Amino acid sequence: MSADGRAVGVSQTAGLLWLGLVVAVLCGLYAPTLSRLVAQWSRDEDYTHGFLILPLAAYFVWDRRERLKTIPVQPSILGVGLLGFGLAVFVLGTVGAELFLQRMSLIVVLAGLVLLILGSGFLKELAFPLAFLILMVPLPAIVMNAVAFPLQLFAAQAATFCLQGAGIPVLREGNVIVLAQTTLEVAEACSGIRSLQALLALGAVYGYFTQRVVWKRWALLLLSIPIAIAANAFRVSGTGFLAHFWGLEAAQGFYHTFAGWLVFVVAFVLLLGCGSLLARISDRREATPEEAGA
Repeated sequence: MSADGRAVGVSQTAGLLWLGLVVAVLCGLYAPTLSRLVAQWSRDEDYTHGFLILPLAAYFVWDRRERLKTIPVQPSILGVGLLGFGLAVFVLGTVGAELFLQRMSLIVVLAGLVLLILGSGFLKELAFPLAFLILMVPLPAIVMNAVAFPLQLFAAQAATFCLQGAGIPVLREGNVIVLAQTTLEVAEACSGIRSLQALLALGAVYGYFTQRVVWKRWALLLLSIPIAIAANAFRVSGTGFLAHFWGLEAAQGFYHTFAGWLVFVVAFVLLLGCGSLLARISDRREATPEEAGA
């Protein structure tokens, strides 16, 4: 073997050793954080979709494998700053016992490592898979409460409007709907935030596979928000109709669970329809490979 061949072999071996060391350090550093994250996915129905995020993100990376082969490796010193920032966020989250910061720091650390070891070209190409990982991180309770309560009020307002439009006497007090025979409370579990988060993830995946242009993918992602909110308001309205005509028992139990799934399916069908309409919109130019893979 020539000297050049031995040098390349030594360089590759050293690179693999460094990569293995980095992976081992990350696993040791984030093992407790990731174990608690998986445990939350298992017990929190709002985040069961978290189990799908990692394999999907891995697929998005694999789908870019040919383009990644064409990008030159150009390590950037800027990665040190991004990596340091991610680790600082992790330390801050650990000291403050804030799981959200600890979990989000992992995504920043991964981005910093890509920039430091591989360069800005790789980071740009892997920006979408890395950003997609954000959907697996549960929001902190203070944010959940700040988002859930306005959604509860909107669902109650929309249901009251629909019931009044149908000639049903109804009074709304905050998130409580008062009917002639019974009272319905739009609880936090009925705010629609669960379906909103799941539909956001589906919107991102659906846009990735069906749209070639970046703005259309973003449009689908953003459209999933009003679709999920409107679908949940429709479900609460349906609950009000059932409670008025057939009693509270008819609006609880099996119906409550079944309606949640049914409305989510309807919301996804609406998202599919929006995707179909967007696909029919022609652009002035074809998407570039970089846009198609974003």
